[in-house]
Amino acid sequence: MADPEYRTARQWIDDLVDEGSWESWDTDPDRAGLDPDYAAELARATERTGADESVITGAGMVGGIRVALVVSDFRFLAGSIGRDAGVRVVGALQRATSERLAVVALPSSGGTRMQEGTPAFLQMTAIAAAVNRHKASGLPYLVYLRHPTTGGVFASWGSQGHITWAQPGALVGFLGPRVVEALTGDAMPDGVQTSENLHRQGLVDAVVASAELAAIIAKTLSLLHVRPDTGSTLWTPGGRAAESAPTAWDAVTATRAPGRVGLRELLDRVETVTISDDGPVWLGFARFGRHPVVVVGHDRVVQESGRLIGPADLRRCRRGIALAAGLRLPLVTVIDTPGAELSAAAESGGIAGEISCCTAELLESATRTVSVLLGQGGGGAALALFPADRVVAASDAWLSPLPPEGASVIVYRDTDHAAQMAGRQGILARELADRGAVDVVVDLARDGLDGLAACIVEQLDAEVSGDHRARVLGPR
Repeated sequence: MADPEYRTARQWIDDLVDEGSWESWDTDPDRAGLDPDYAAELARATERTGADESVITGAGMVGGIRVALVVSDFRFLAGSIGRDAGVRVVGALQRATSERLAVVALPSSGGTRMQEGTPAFLQMTAIAAAVNRHKASGLPYLVYLRHPTTGGVFASWGSQGHITWAQPGALVGFLGPRVVEALTGDAMPDGVQTSENLHRQGLVDAVVASAELAAIIAKTLSLLHVRPDTGSTLWTPGGRAAESAPTAWDAVTATRAPGRVGLRELLDRVETVTISDDGPVWLGFARFGRHPVVVVGHDRVVQESGRLIGPADLRRCRRGIALAAGLRLPLVTVIDTPGAELSAAAESGGIAGEISCCTAELLESATRTVSVLLGQGGGGAALALFPADRVVAASDAWLSPLPPEGASVIVYRDTDHAAQMAGRQGILARELADRGAVDVVVDLARDGLDGLAACIVEQLDAEVSGDHRARVLGPR
């Protein structure tokens, strides 16, 4: 792997912010009362680097949007956090919260400043608390992990991002490999403490080249901005022709057909920013009409390749639910799955508990929710994203406790009665609408995905009547 690109803190700032827009928030650090040897070390660091501390803070325009930045300078005592650096970071976070600015943090640090000991170590809690207060205000906190980021910085404000990107090839870990080997006698295996490995483990959302960072920050913040209501409605529901209504088995067959439209095609109709897309669950931001939303949805293409929804994918769903609540954005869920992974690994990973937690957290979400039953709705993996304030369904979509073959096995001990079970179980979108579980049925053959996208906008605009998330359906 190539060595990661090195830039000074000032170079990162100059590359990110629009020309002439940078405003420093930093004041001179207080050096009074320091040990003489330590004071001399700080003076040498300043002389060598031209920086007065290990972090630079301020505000600037990124793609025309004003944001706050907290940028580490690794040249200054390895980017370590002491009293003055901690005070500077906390002050910047508090000011950003007060001015309603998103924060972009670019840490690069060895962690706590050992010359100051435990008092410096405790600065991490003060910084983490300031990040929590910022996020509790519904403001974005975006992190770009630079080479290297370790220790208390990674274990506090480096790991709290709503979105976390990382520099290619960056060393990122709890303790640096030299310290690990000295304390344990064992060398850290190659490739473990890298941004790429953290991305594979789901701890980093994406590895982003420095040249692409300004654009992705600007696009993310632009999408999260709420635009004025134009008052336009693109979708008008039409009548449902009885002769075109599919049987249950027709619907199951249609939603399983190769080439069937799915989440990817729906998202092509709207502006999006991807957070995670490397599995059967897509997570990101989208704009439906004037509404910036968080989207969590099933990717039918990945599932068709054989990778079904497992415990880690359900944890991604739960992260999306929490992200929407944290940023006070509506949540749109898209359901299209043949069912969850059936394996020993899934059982050992607690898949049933993850389904339960996902469903419970969606039911209790404080933000506006719209679910879209787009195609297959097999079992718990589908149910986990179904309960919402408003529910939209494609006319041939379906929702069942198990795929019809599984229901057939339970009742008849074979799969030969799948079509019969599908017809008996009330799985079709129009049947769910008749029972009050679905609000709107969209005919994809007539209205297409553009019509479906416009219907989602209409549901986001509409006043909520009743609580679909808490509704218990009785027999009709």
